[in-house]
Amino acid sequence: MRRPRNLSEEERALWDKVAERAKPLDPKSHAAEKAPIEPKPKPRDVGGTPMPNFQVGQKANAHRPHDILPSITERLSRAPVHMDHKSFGKMKRGKLVPEARIDLHGMTMNEAHPELVAFILGSHAIGRRLVLVITGKGKDRDDGGPIPTRQGVLRHQVPQWLALPPLNHAILQVTPAHLKHGGHGAYYVYLRRSR
Repeated sequence: MRRPRNLSEEERALWDKVAERAKPLDPKSHAAEKAPIEPKPKPRDVGGTPMPNFQVGQKANAHRPHDILPSITERLSRAPVHMDHKSFGKMKRGKLVPEARIDLHGMTMNEAHPELVAFILGSHAIGRRLVLVITGKGKDRDDGGPIPTRQGVLRHQVPQWLALPPLNHAILQVTPAHLKHGGHGAYYVYLRRSR
């Protein structure tokens, strides 16, 4: 490590002359630097619900609602039933047998989307009512980074595709399949009657 170089006597004298003639750009700012710093006001409440005071070491309230998006299975189970309740109950218990099935797992999203569209619209056109869409449960690809990676890309993407045009006009109900038909790795898709 190099030792710092000290100023010579000539350099020190020159610096002192320059410092004597220098004037502050803003004399007020020099005075403001010496003024005591006032504490910032507390942030105001935004949104109508007061933010709870939280102290380090305090336990969190487990009953407080959170803004985390529920799982796809939970969202589909909360969705309103648009079909006959008796048939819906049979379908959820695995008592209704799907008339056709498509297996998407192992496909990329670019491969799976057109296959799904063709299958659903084709099934609707020939009058099928219940079909099974197998997505697979997906591999756990979370690398431990700051943004978590979802398990099963197709498993999360297929319900969104089914809710968008042109498929949403042919579909009456989507729900996770019973264990004997694939469980969380598959969906029952109940189609509307073709007219």
